[in-house]
Amino acid sequence: MDIESFLLQVVDVVDETADARSISFAVPAEAPEKFVYKPGQFLTVAVPSDQTGIAARCYSLSSSPHDGGPLTVTVKRTVDGYASNWICDNLKVGDTMRALPPSGIFTPASLDADLLLFAGGSGVTPIMSITRTALDQGSGRIVVFYANRDESSVIFAEEFTRLASENPDRLQVIHWLESVQGIPSPEQIKAFVAPYLSYDAFVCGPAPYMKMVTTVLRELEFPRDRRHQEKFVSLGGNPFGDIEEMQEAEREIAEAESDEADGAADVPAGPAGPVKVEVELDGDEHTFDDWDPKVKLLDFLESKGVKAPYSCREGECSACAIRLLEGEVRMLHNDVLDSEDLADGIRLGCQSLPMTDTVRVTYS
Repeated sequence: MDIESFLLQVVDVVDETADARSISFAVPAEAPEKFVYKPGQFLTVAVPSDQTGIAARCYSLSSSPHDGGPLTVTVKRTVDGYASNWICDNLKVGDTMRALPPSGIFTPASLDADLLLFAGGSGVTPIMSITRTALDQGSGRIVVFYANRDESSVIFAEEFTRLASENPDRLQVIHWLESVQGIPSPEQIKAFVAPYLSYDAFVCGPAPYMKMVTTVLRELEFPRDRRHQEKFVSLGGNPFGDIEEMQEAEREIAEAESDEADGAADVPAGPAGPVKVEVELDGDEHTFDDWDPKVKLLDFLESKGVKAPYSCREGECSACAIRLLEGEVRMLHNDVLDSEDLADGIRLGCQSLPMTDTVRVTYS
């Protein structure tokens, strides 16, 4: 079984700043339902590479799923960033690009909630999607704190001005420029956040910025279910390849790692036989009693016809994230979840093997 990918045609290219471009794609006519998305989700695209054939990268959608416009990602060049530079230098209207359907969990549970949105640099991309969609479909108040090096670095400057002007009672946008105000300190962020303690917070940007803001939110006792941080990285593997071969190789690795772990004191042995698993997904509950302990959760669910979310399948993004409600699993690989995520019961479905006879999880 191949991962289902599609060729998307470029229908528009817009220069947002000197080093950032928005690329718009037409939804494939043969599978429009596959590209229904939520604000804050991302596309995984295949960038041609002379060295590896394909460089898979995740780029957040900046468009809104409710305004009838095309799928749009906004890409900012990074120093020595092969994929971002290739996209900005090469893609033009009429070109095609291979992509997986939208994925990701960086999206509001309710568009009617009051939202506190922190963006840093190109991290504004999913924040813009959430802002556009919440203004159009929701009823809550929205506060955007957008940090950049200088005025020329501000992506969507005119769009934020327009949206704030059209929605003065709902949208407030605060621009923080390092060239004017310096790098924001934890104390300054804490003072800024104080009036919005009841809001749902979303944070996306450079790692140090996200770490600082989320630390402040934790210190202010924002509950985990109202505090969201975007988590995906550049993918090292090729999620566009033949998945049967990939899964077989991964099973061999899992079995080898399991054998190695048999004598290790710090790695408990998994169940000897089939495991019962209960899964909550998109309002439906799925129960199975034959989960093979050597098969990862995502692979098992797919074998049962359950369309569980995923993107990279390598533990390098959060598209397949689950929350444990009962039992325990062991992840073979994790490049994206931090200690707080793990403490909160978040795991990666594409990398999870059962460690108890019963496991209950939710994708919500």
